[in-house]
Amino acid sequence: MNKTFSFDDDLTINRLGYGTMQLPGKGVWGPSSDPENAVKVITTAIDNGVNFIDTADAYGPFYSNLYLKDALKERPDANVMVATKVGNTRQGPDLWTPVGAPAYLRQQVELNMFSLGLDHIDLLQLHRVDPNYTLEEQVGELAKMQKEGKIKHIGLSQVSVDELKAAEKIAPIVSVQNRYNLIDRTDEDVLNYAESKHMAFIPWFPLATGELAKGKELQDIAKKYNAQPAQIALAWLLKRSDVILPIPGTSSTDHVVQNIKAQDIELSQEDFDVLDKLGK
Repeated sequence: MNKTFSFDDDLTINRLGYGTMQLPGKGVWGPSSDPENAVKVITTAIDNGVNFIDTADAYGPFYSNLYLKDALKERPDANVMVATKVGNTRQGPDLWTPVGAPAYLRQQVELNMFSLGLDHIDLLQLHRVDPNYTLEEQVGELAKMQKEGKIKHIGLSQVSVDELKAAEKIAPIVSVQNRYNLIDRTDEDVLNYAESKHMAFIPWFPLATGELAKGKELQDIAKKYNAQPAQIALAWLLKRSDVILPIPGTSSTDHVVQNIKAQDIELSQEDFDVLDKLGK
């Protein structure tokens, strides 16, 4: 199992990253109830080898970016690849509405750079495709900003294989971020396509731990490796494909360390196969 993934000659990251979505308030809305802890969770992840962090302007909105900005200031020598997203607007807790107007996407890329304290975005992902605008308008605007040096790489989120193929005709696409975990593999075809193109596949909601923990098979295998069910679920993702980059989120420093240790678990093929059947 490869523990690293290369986006280009300059950007090689450890495959197990961290996602900031759980840092803002309830419903991914408003500030954290403990902003200092939010920053500490990120610095703890960095201190334990995480160098790929996923965020989005819609998380908070912007609070996750601001916590990440503070964490990066506290770790100025850390070589962290930041992935962020644009194209989802917020109207309140748990409310999300895609907006793909080119002028809006451009504004949000600029605001991402501003709120993150960065002069460019390593990986900018279209958070959702807005059906009110063509893919050419949406990805095309990001491609323009890529040529301007504000975006290094472009990715998509929650798309189909056909949408991926259409986007690739507009600009190079290096990543896809779809919902995927041990028991929810609706987008297996997207993963398989990403794998065939050596495109990063970033599963959001990689754990589904509430449901996962109920399974006897997972519990038994976790005991076998002296691990937590969540760690086994992450280890399964890492073994499933070398292009999978899990980004488990948490607002706990203990849990972030626990999640990172999942990369040290080498599942046997037999145990992998048992877990694999859980999603069939």
